[in-house]
Amino acid sequence: MELTGRIISVLQPRSGVSQRTGNSWMTQEYVMEIPGQYPRHMVFNIFGEDRIKQFNIQMNEDITVQFDIDAREFNGRWYNDIRAYNVVRGAAPVAAAPEAGAAPFPPQQAAPVPNANIAPFPPAQEPAEGSTDDLPF
Repeated sequence: MELTGRIISVLQPRSGVSQRTGNSWMTQEYVMEIPGQYPRHMVFNIFGEDRIKQFNIQMNEDITVQFDIDAREFNGRWYNDIRAYNVVRGAAPVAAAPEAGAAPFPPQQAAPVPNANIAPFPPAQEPAEGSTDDLPF
């Protein structure tokens, strides 16, 4: 999968040593804003010091991120993991472009109206005489 947007936050890298293998590791997270009528945000990470240095992502940079999505369980809760495997620079800040000739979303059709002569709600009833309550029930 891929999305195009602007980097709005570069978080601090995290590192440690694997308890299983004893090898050191490093990961860094970034927040990207995907433009549109209602801009969306995505947090993704890059794993590995060599890739972090290779991609060298900076604030306010327009990029296209190619990523994989996975989920993991920790203490009975599930968490999504969006891991970038490639970054393309200089991309226009537009949401991921659909394939040539394809609409970004399938066209929406209006739901059929079962019977247009039936009102959606029953008519309002007048309050009983002497009632100070304006509730319809």
